[in-house]
Amino acid sequence: MRRPPPGRQSQGEGLTTEEDKGFPMGIQNPSAPPRAKARVAGNKHPNRGHHAGGLQHDNTRHTARFTVIGNHLAQHEELTLLAIGLGVHLQSLPKGAPVDIKTLTARFPEGATRIASALRELEAHGYLRRERHRTSTGRIITRTTSCNQPMAARHPGTAPAPAADRPAAGAAAEPQRRQPCEPRTRDRPHGERTAPKPLPAVPRPAYAAPALLEAAADLLAGLHRHAPRLLLSARDTAHLAPGVAAWLERDVTPAAVRRSLTADLPPEGVRRPAALLAHRLAAQLPPPFRAPAASQPPPYPMRNCDGCDRAFRSPRPATRCRDCRTASREAA
Repeated sequence: MRRPPPGRQSQGEGLTTEEDKGFPMGIQNPSAPPRAKARVAGNKHPNRGHHAGGLQHDNTRHTARFTVIGNHLAQHEELTLLAIGLGVHLQSLPKGAPVDIKTLTARFPEGATRIASALRELEAHGYLRRERHRTSTGRIITRTTSCNQPMAARHPGTAPAPAADRPAAGAAAEPQRRQPCEPRTRDRPHGERTAPKPLPAVPRPAYAAPALLEAAADLLAGLHRHAPRLLLSARDTAHLAPGVAAWLERDVTPAAVRRSLTADLPPEGVRRPAALLAHRLAAQLPPPFRAPAASQPPPYPMRNCDGCDRAFRSPRPATRCRDCRTASREAA
C-alpha cells in the first residue's frame, strides 16, 4: 500500500503528521519535561518548614567545677524527679560531706519525709549504699556511698578498661576491693521488699500499769550507756518494754535487770541486739514473787489464869492454867 507523502492528508484516514503540528520528529510528548527531577530526601524538602518548638541547647564547655552525670540517672524511667535531682546533688558533693536527712532538710525546701523517700529510691536502684559501722569508742555511725554507675558494677567487662589501667602481660591483676553498688531489688520484682525477721516473743506483765511500762522503756533506752552494742530503736524498745515490765513486776530491781541483760555479751558482736534481749527476757525470767504466808489465826482464844494471872489458851472457859491446876491436885 502506498503511503501518502509527508505533510499531506490521505483521503478517508484523517491522519496528521508531527511536522504539520510544528514539532520536530524526535519529540513524541511535548507536555513532559526533558529530564525528571531528583526527589529531595529527608527533611530537606523546600515546602517543609522547621518546627519552632522543642528543646534547644546553648552549651558552653566547662573548665572548672563540674560533675559528669550519666544519662542512666538523669533520664531514669523509674526514679522520681526528686530522687534524680538528689542523686545528682550527692554525686557533686566532695568526699566526707554530711549527707544525713537533717543536713539535706536544712539545705533544701523539701521536708524530711520526701527526702527520706528519695534516698530509699536511690538505694533501691543501686545509686546509694548506706552501711552501719561501729567506731573504736563504740559509737554506731552510718556511712553513705554514692555510686555513679550501678550497671557497670553489675555487669563487669562491658566497658573496656583504659590502656593505662590494664595490667601488663603476665602480671596478676589486683583483686577488686571496692564493694559494687547493686540494687537491693535486682532479684525481686520492682517495689517488692523482703520483710524483716520478727523478734522473739517476750513475757507480759499481769497488770500493765503505765508507770511500770514507762520505767521499763527508760531502762531499755539507757542500756547503751552500759553496753554500747545494745543500741535499740524506738520500735524495738516498744516490743521489749512489756518483757522488762514483767521482770520488774516480780520484785526484781532495775539494776538486777540491767545486769542480766548486759552480762556475757558475745565477743564477736551483736548483730540484732533486740533479738538477743528478747531471748534473755523470756529464757531467764525469774519466778513470780510470793509474799510470806500470814500466821494462822489462833485456834483457841487467850485467857488469864485466876491463880497466877498468866495468859494461856484454852478451848473452854477455864479459870486456871495447867500449872495451877496441877499444883492444886498435888496439894489435895
